[in-house]
Amino acid sequence: MLYADQRWIGSHGIGRFARHVLRTLDYASVRLRSNPSAPLDPWRLARALSHLNGADVFFSPGYNTPLFCRSPFVFTIHDLSHVYCRENSSPMIRLYYATILKRAGRRAAKILTVSEFTREQIIEWAGVAEEKVFNVGCGVDATYSPGAETYGLRFPYLLCVSNRKRHKNEFRLVEAFARASLEASISLVFTGNPEAGLTRWIERQRLTGRVVFLGLVPEAKLPSLYRGAMALVFPSLYEGFALPVLEAMASGTPVVTSNLTAMPETAADAALVVDPTSVEDIAHAINQIVDHEDLRERLRKKGLQRAEAFPWSATCAKVGEVLGTI
Repeated sequence: MLYADQRWIGSHGIGRFARHVLRTLDYASVRLRSNPSAPLDPWRLARALSHLNGADVFFSPGYNTPLFCRSPFVFTIHDLSHVYCRENSSPMIRLYYATILKRAGRRAAKILTVSEFTREQIIEWAGVAEEKVFNVGCGVDATYSPGAETYGLRFPYLLCVSNRKRHKNEFRLVEAFARASLEASISLVFTGNPEAGLTRWIERQRLTGRVVFLGLVPEAKLPSLYRGAMALVFPSLYEGFALPVLEAMASGTPVVTSNLTAMPETAADAALVVDPTSVEDIAHAINQIVDHEDLRERLRKKGLQRAEAFPWSATCAKVGEVLGTI
């Protein structure tokens, strides 16, 4: 019998992966309602799975695992940002990864991940065999597509689908936006809510009124938000896959992204790729994407073709194939 942790289903990156993959599997749900990323979840999960035996399999679409389990189990590490981005971590989180998660990687029957970049990091960090870690990729929903419907913002804008975590590199993006030679009518739009430090930085760059925070954008509205943008500018310092890059491409929106971690793998040659540590490089790419309509159109076409290579059906099939071998 296959048991799976349905608690990961949601609107975030892991949540979308969980939603699409689990709907294709015949499984029994875990009898828990608690947060799967909570510190005590390995213990709670172990108790909830205590009735399993060697003929059963447990699968998590996220990075949680049972502290002990009599059945084989498979779990998914989408990235190792908590390990490699110390500003996105804490001593407690690092302890969890170094003890619970690394140990789980060695005990697991298989480990899934979503890019070759992350697969290689997992193998090196966890010290597991290459044949144990599988890149099943990520996908993009059919709702992310070109169309006439836009979010309704009444001004031209560059978009960053992000949050206020430091590895998202928003301070450099704001400074690059200030340095770019743009018309004053063009705004920089962020998803999520403002944070005090970033707000002060925006004021220091004299951009008050030109940088807009939309708060929580419902997933159903994200395609229209992408469609209305002149471009997605996503100069993150670390990503395990970079789902916003793929979603923007599928929506027919040109993309500027980083040359680090998994982003070149996701974008291939369908985006402008920059050094995210260089404000000048980001500013130059912003000028290029805004000033040259032919470049935007070329990237739009390449992006649509690139997005076609990432259907959720392919990811689901790969997950099913791995689980079928256990």
